[in-house]
Amino acid sequence: MYSKVYTAALNGVQCRIISVETDVSDGLPLFSMVGYLASEVREAQDRVKTALRNSGFPMQPKRIMVNLAPADIRKSGSGYDLPIAVALLAAHHYLPGEGLERVFLAGELGLDGSICRIPGVLGMVLEAKRAGFTSCIVPKENAAEGGVIQGIAVYGAGTLREVTEHLLSARRLESVTINIEEKLQEHAPVIEEDFADIHGQTMAKRAAEIAAAGMHNLLLTGQPGVGKTMIARRIPGILPPLHPDEVLEVSQIHSVAGMLPADGVLLKRPFRMPHHTISAVALAGGGSIPHPGEISLAHRGVLYLDELPEFQREALEILRQPLEEGEVRISRNSGQYVFPADFMLVASRNPCYCGYYPDRTRCTCSEGEIRSYLHRISRPLLDRIDLHAEVRPVSYQELSGGQPEETSRQIRERVLRAQEIQNQRYEGTGIRFNSGLPSSLLKKYCALGAEEDRFMQQIYETKKLTARSCHRMLRVARTIADLDGGGAISIRHLSEAVRYRPSKFLE
Repeated sequence: MYSKVYTAALNGVQCRIISVETDVSDGLPLFSMVGYLASEVREAQDRVKTALRNSGFPMQPKRIMVNLAPADIRKSGSGYDLPIAVALLAAHHYLPGEGLERVFLAGELGLDGSICRIPGVLGMVLEAKRAGFTSCIVPKENAAEGGVIQGIAVYGAGTLREVTEHLLSARRLESVTINIEEKLQEHAPVIEEDFADIHGQTMAKRAAEIAAAGMHNLLLTGQPGVGKTMIARRIPGILPPLHPDEVLEVSQIHSVAGMLPADGVLLKRPFRMPHHTISAVALAGGGSIPHPGEISLAHRGVLYLDELPEFQREALEILRQPLEEGEVRISRNSGQYVFPADFMLVASRNPCYCGYYPDRTRCTCSEGEIRSYLHRISRPLLDRIDLHAEVRPVSYQELSGGQPEETSRQIRERVLRAQEIQNQRYEGTGIRFNSGLPSSLLKKYCALGAEEDRFMQQIYETKKLTARSCHRMLRVARTIADLDGGGAISIRHLSEAVRYRPSKFLE
C-alpha cells in the first residue's frame, strides 16, 4: 500500500518541504530508501524498524520502498525518522491515510520509540505554515520553539505511541503557543555588567555609546589591563531590546544550531566572544553540512573579537563580505547556503607585541615588529570599522574614587532616544540603523552645508581617506547628531567623528 506524509529539509536557515512517500508490497523482504540521502538519513531504516517494534507495531516481512522527494535536495540530519515511521504505519493500516496530507512531522526516534530533540524546528514550523499545513507534530523538547509561530497548531510528542494515539484521536496532544510580544513584556532587561564600574576612559565609553546608538563597528586599542574587554562586555547592556521580528530571526538561527533555551526563544541580543584560535569555518560557518558560524550566531547582536591581531588572517578576511552585505553565502556541491550575519563588530587589540607602544620606557618592540604586528589586520578590514578608540591607562585618582560614573541605564536612555530618531527617519525604507545606510542615500540623510562640506573635504584630503572610510565617517557623524537631538550634521559632529579615525601610529 502507498502512503505519503510531509516533513522539511534544512537549507541554511531556510527550509524546503519534503514529501515522504512509502510503498509496501509483497515480494522478497527489502527496505530501500532513495532521494539524495546523507548517511544518517539512510541509517533511519534501522532506527525506525526497531522503534516501531518496541512501540508495539511489528512489521511483517515486506518489500518497502521509501522515497524522499524532491530528489535534487540533499537530505541530512535525523529529523526524518518520525515522518518515515508514520508513513510506514499508514502503509501498514495502523493509521488512516486520510488527513495526513495536512500534518507536518519531524523528529528523531530512539530505539525504544521515544522522540528526541532535533535542530531547526522553528524554521520548519514557519515553512509548514507558509505551505498551508494546519498542524505540526515535533519532539516535545522542541515544542516551545515551534509554538512561537502563530496561526498553526504545534504539538509536542514524547513517544511514537503518543503520536499514533493523537492521529487516531484516541488521546489528543496539547498544542503549545508562545506569544513573543508577551514574552518581551515579561522579560525585564537585566544589566549584569555596568559602565559605572569603569573609571575614567571618557573617550572609549563615548565611542561605545555612539557605536551602540548607530550599531557601528568599534575597535578598541590600548595597553594590557586598561579596560578594553570591560568596555566591550558592557555594550550589550546599552543596546535596545529586540523587536518581535528580530526575536524570530535570531531564534531561527540558534534553532538551526541547536542552541535555543528551553522556553524556545532568545529575548536579548546575542553577545558572542570566540577565542582567537577559532578557525575560519567555525567563524563564518560551513562544514560538509553547512551550519551557522559565530558571525551568524551574533546576528542582530555583538561579535566581540578580543586580541584581534592574534586571529588567523584567513578568518579575519572572511569578515569583510558579511560586514558589507549582512549575510554569509556558502557554496557546496549540494547547493548554496545563506546565513544572516548582520552584527555589530567590537574588537580590541594591543598596539604591539608587548602591548606598551608608544611608551618607549616600557615597550621592547622594534619598529619592524610593531609594523608587523599592526599589519596583521588588513587595511580593507580596518576600513570597515567605523570607530577606532584608544583606551589609555587611568590614574590612581581616577581608579580609586572621584566623581561617580554614568550608569549603563543612563547611557542606554540616550541610545534609545537616538534610535527612535532613526526609526522615524527611515520608516518604510527597510533601514534600521545609521550603520546600514547605503551610500546611494548618504546625500539625502547626511546632507552637509557649504561650510561642513569644505570641512569634510579638508578631512578627506589630509587624512587620505578612502571612499568607504569617508562614507563610514559620515554615518558616524549622523549618529552623533542623533545623540544630540537629530538635527543637521554640523562641524562639531564631524570633528568628533574624525577623532574616531585611527591615529597615524596605529594605521
